[in-house]
Amino acid sequence: MFFSAQRQQFFKPLTSKYREQVAECLRLLYERQYSANADYGESLRREQLIEIFEEALARTPLTELDDTETEDGDLSAPRFKNVREQAGWTLNLLVENGWIEKQVDQVTFQSTYPFSRMGRLFTQPLVEANSTRVRTRHRNTRNTLNALEAFLNRGEAHDLLDAYEYSERIITDFTDVIAELEDCKRELVKEVESQVMVQQASEHFFDFMEKRFQPDLSIRLSADSVEKHRDQIEQTIARIRRKRKDFKAQAEKRLRQLAPELLQSAQQSVLWHILDTIELRMRKASDTMLPALRRALQNFTKRADIIIRQIAYLGAQNQSNILNVLDSLKNDRPDDVQKRLEQAAAIMSPMNLRLIDPRQVVLSERKVKQAVDTELAEEQPLDQQALQELKITQMLEQAFSIRNQELKDYIIRSMREKKQLNISELPVSSADDLLAMAHAIELGAVNQNSSDYAFLVEPLKRQAKNTYFKQFDEFSITMIIKDSAE
Repeated sequence: MFFSAQRQQFFKPLTSKYREQVAECLRLLYERQYSANADYGESLRREQLIEIFEEALARTPLTELDDTETEDGDLSAPRFKNVREQAGWTLNLLVENGWIEKQVDQVTFQSTYPFSRMGRLFTQPLVEANSTRVRTRHRNTRNTLNALEAFLNRGEAHDLLDAYEYSERIITDFTDVIAELEDCKRELVKEVESQVMVQQASEHFFDFMEKRFQPDLSIRLSADSVEKHRDQIEQTIARIRRKRKDFKAQAEKRLRQLAPELLQSAQQSVLWHILDTIELRMRKASDTMLPALRRALQNFTKRADIIIRQIAYLGAQNQSNILNVLDSLKNDRPDDVQKRLEQAAAIMSPMNLRLIDPRQVVLSERKVKQAVDTELAEEQPLDQQALQELKITQMLEQAFSIRNQELKDYIIRSMREKKQLNISELPVSSADDLLAMAHAIELGAVNQNSSDYAFLVEPLKRQAKNTYFKQFDEFSITMIIKDSAE
C-alpha cells in the first residue's frame, strides 16, 4: 500500500496555502542534491537544509486560500515570526509526511536529511515541469531498434530491457505531444476571441511551428515515424526468435535475474513476454497513436488558419475604401443612392454555373444518441436466506484454502531430518497438515516465490493409501538449495 507508515498524509504539505512555497523548497533541494551543480560527496545536514529552504521561501510568494478551502488554526495573520522559523516548520512537515528521511550516524551522532525514495520520485516531475532542458523525445523509436539489434548481435540482456523501456516511452511521448497540441489549440482559440490578441496569437503559432514543430514533430512524422521503423523492428524480433536454443536459454536465465517482476508465472518466458510487448506497443503506436497525433496537428493548424484569415481580413479592411463609399452614400439623395446600388447589383449579379465535384459529396451518418436510464431503482430488502448461504460459502472457501507459504513451511518442517521423502511419509497431526499433504504436489509451482530453497517433485510408479485416503498417487519430494539448482 502506498499510504502506509509515514506516508499516510503524504500529500498534506502540498494542500495548504503554503503549497507553492513547499514545492519550491522541494525543487531547490532536488537541484542541490541531484542536478549537475550538486555536491555528491556531501550529505546535507539540518542547517544546510534550513538555508536552502530560506532561499526558496524568500523568492516564492504565498498562495492565498480559496473560499472553499479550510485549514486548522488562525491563518489570517502571519503564522511565522521570520523566514527561518518557517523553513524549520517546512522541514519538519516534509520529514513527518515521508518526503525527507532523517538518518543518524551511529558514530558521530550527526543527522543528515536525504530525500526518501517516494519523495525523490514525486519531486522529479515538479522539477521537470519548470525545466527548459532539451529532450530528444523523437529518438525513442530508433533507440528501440538500436537496442534490439544490439541484443541480437551481443546477447546482452540489458540491451533488451533498454528496448523494452524505449518502446514504452514511444506511447508516452505521443500522449504528451497530443496533450501539448490540445493545450496550444485552446490557447489559440482563447486569444483569437479578442481582436487585440490576434497579433499575439499569430506570434504564438509561428513560434510553435519554428521551435517545436520543425525540430521535433516533423521528425516524428517523417524521419523517425513509427511506420518507417516498424517493419525493421518486427524483422529484428523475428530474427531473435530464430536464434539458437542456447542463446535464448542464456538470455531467459539472465532476464529472470535482472527483471523478476516481469515473470508472471513459472511457465511463462520473460524473453517472449518482452518481445510480444514491444510488438504490441509498436502496433498501437502505428495504428492508434500516430493517427491521433495527425488529427491533433490538423485541428491545431485549422485554428491557426483562422488566425491567418483574420489577420488578412483586418489588414485588407484597413486598406479598403468601403468606409469612404459609405460616407458618400450617406450625403447623397435617396434616389441617387438607390440608383448607385442598382448599378452595383447589376455588376455583381452575373450567373456563375459550376458543377460540384462528386468526390466532395459525402453522406454523413447521423450519430445515434444512446439512451441512458437515469431512473433510480428502489432499495430492496436483503434476503436473509441468501445472506446465510453466502456466508456459509465464504466460510467453506476459507476452510479448505491453503497458501503457498504455509505449504512450503509444512514440507520444510517435515524434512528436517532428511532431504527426501515420499508423500505417504508426511505426518498429519491437524486439519491444516491434512490440507497441506493433499496439496503437496503443488510445490513445484511455488519454487519461484522462494529465495532460499527449491523443491523437486517426481512421480513414483506406485499407489499409496493411509487413514485419510483410500488411494492416491505417490510422489517423492526432494529439497535442494535454489542457487545450486539454477
